[in-house]
Order: sequence, then structure tokens, then C-alpha cells
Amino acid sequence: MRSARPIRNARFLGLFAVCGLLLLGAMPGCATTQETAAKKQAESKRILEAREKRQEKRSKSHDDGSQR
Repeated sequence: MRSARPIRNARFLGLFAVCGLLLLGAMPGCATTQETAAKKQAESKRILEAREKRQEKRSKSHDDGSQR
């Protein structure tokens, strides 16, 4: 009778290899996601700053008593 141990070892190594390849494939995706999040955060900051400037201009014009 043959031992089942070599087959189990081969399955384990195959499973280990597949998991390793999946992890390697996911790593660049994580970096891309982080870069995308950083870009969106910077864009949101610029939008909020522009809105704040517009509101400051608007409040100054209303303080002077003039309207647009």
C-alpha cells in the first residue's frame, strides 16, 4: 500500500503556492487603492478650500452692504 503522506504534502505545497500567488497579486492592488485614496483626499481638500474662499468673499460683500 502506498502512503497518503506524499499526496498530502503535494496538496499542501500546491495550496501554499496558490495562496502566495494570490497575496502577491493583491499587493499592488492595495498600493493602488492607497494612492487613489490619497488623491481623492487631496482633491477634497482643494474643493473645501475653494468653497471656504468663495464663502469669505461672499460674506465680505454682504458686510459692505452690497449685493451681487
